Amino acid sequence: MAWWPDGGFLMMMMMTIISFVQAEDSNRFFDLRVTYGNVSVTKYVPPTRVILINGKFPGPELYLVTNDNLIINVHNDLDEPFLLSWYLFIYLFRFTFRNGLHLKRNSYQDGVYGTTCPIPPGKNYTYAFHLEDQIGSFFYFPSLAVQKAAGGFGAIRILSRPGTPVPFPQPAGDFTILIGDWYTGEDHKDLKARLDGGRMIPRPYSVLINGNEDTASTSLTVDKGKTYRFRISNVGLQLSLNFEILGHMLKLVEVEGTYTIQTKFTSLDIHVGQSYSVLVTMDQPPQNYSIVVGTRFTDSRSTNRIILHYSNSKSSKFVPNRQPDNDIDFSIKQARSIKTNLTASRQRQDAQGSYHYGRIKISRTLILESSAGVVNRKQRYAINGVSFVPADTPLKLADYFKIKGVFKVGSIPDKPGRAGIRLETAVMGVHHKDFLEIVFQNREKYVQTYHLDGYNFWVVGIGNRWSTWSHASRRDYNLRDAISRSTTQVYPKSWTAIYVAFDNVGMWNFRSEFWARQYLGQQFYFRVHSPANSTRDEYPLPKNALLCGRASNRHRRDFIP
Repeated sequence: MAWWPDGGFLMMMMMTIISFVQAEDSNRFFDLRVTYGNVSVTKYVPPTRVILINGKFPGPELYLVTNDNLIINVHNDLDEPFLLSWYLFIYLFRFTFRNGLHLKRNSYQDGVYGTTCPIPPGKNYTYAFHLEDQIGSFFYFPSLAVQKAAGGFGAIRILSRPGTPVPFPQPAGDFTILIGDWYTGEDHKDLKARLDGGRMIPRPYSVLINGNEDTASTSLTVDKGKTYRFRISNVGLQLSLNFEILGHMLKLVEVEGTYTIQTKFTSLDIHVGQSYSVLVTMDQPPQNYSIVVGTRFTDSRSTNRIILHYSNSKSSKFVPNRQPDNDIDFSIKQARSIKTNLTASRQRQDAQGSYHYGRIKISRTLILESSAGVVNRKQRYAINGVSFVPADTPLKLADYFKIKGVFKVGSIPDKPGRAGIRLETAVMGVHHKDFLEIVFQNREKYVQTYHLDGYNFWVVGIGNRWSTWSHASRRDYNLRDAISRSTTQVYPKSWTAIYVAFDNVGMWNFRSEFWARQYLGQQFYFRVHSPANSTRDEYPLPKNALLCGRASNRHRRDFIP
């Protein structure tokens, strides 16, 4: 295993590059130390062992600005390997004295095992990437095993650069709220052992708000008549959650880095892995109101709340919490109404490039269908009949060093078949600049949520309940202002269709956000390949990249810079 003991070389390299970067591009350095700690998420159970980032649960929020250069040094003080992943577009930057600074999205810093070697216990790794034309609300999280069940996550807030138009007035305040289901009292290693033993883990016990289950006495203070921004991310493991501020309307303004048409809702369904921003005007009589987070689409219901306190309120009364219902039709209607604000300033210049997604010729259609079954007496989950098995070497490294036998391109089919589930290190080949239509067909009774690393996609269609996608479904696609995002839900016995432009060379993880299903095989990798094999399309292996598995003793052919 190779590593830079203190990240010093990369820091020195970065300082050299930074002196040449445009003056308006800020350079932000973060030192994140990962440890265990015992935290009481509720007064009703003993403290639970969690993963802390810089001693905090959740971890510290990263405040960033569009076009920042990030240098994040992660120290692993756990007794097990660790990786952080980011719901961001990862651009590597490379400076040459002749041509200046160049940027390319790149999967080497993605922070999942298919692209990045884990950080060994007691060691560190320095991520270095650029936030090209990004804004919005995101989060980071641990990607290995079931570590996400122990915490290790935190919010990411990317603000627009000064002078850049924003499609709403500056709010009076900006609150971040991390919500998620939680296994109170169960260690993440015990959950992993259950899954490794072929047993499914139970449903989560409770709902946390900013790392706390017992939040009835927690309050956010606001002033009457003012408008505030709330950034809400579902950092949980499997459950869809509903967010509501009783008595107040939520004006949706941003979804995962995309400004939206500003639509008002009484409540929002936020599926696991998703992030939303809403504006809320404090236009009600001064008193206390419940901010309610509750589970959706489950038989056993759970809610949590914090108090919205008007600063001039003289009353200790509050509007009590309300249990969200399980109306799927309401949720589908809401999801279809979320659209991109085409009049807002374009936050990512390559989000649609010089073309519009609705006018591009589709080069290929994928139909992806989930399934569950028992293989070798163990519970497994699959996509198109293939249940993913991690290789002994990160796939991106195997591809870079041309190591045979690690994976096979085309090991997962474009459409579901009739055979049962088979185990495979599933990789789907895609040509650079292909434009794909992907249909998620959900024949199960559970809400599915999927995420694609390295890309935003356009959610062009969502089916009704008890519907199956067909070519005729395209007549109802939104080909004008579909929302652009990286995580989408698929309702029970229904389908969701997306368009995605594969303009980003690399090895990119596609996964279920239902974490136990992802761990037991409901994922695969897209290998986006350019035959040119040129640094015009993808930068080579970073010099500080960790090497592991069959790549441990390999020599780097090239590196950055």
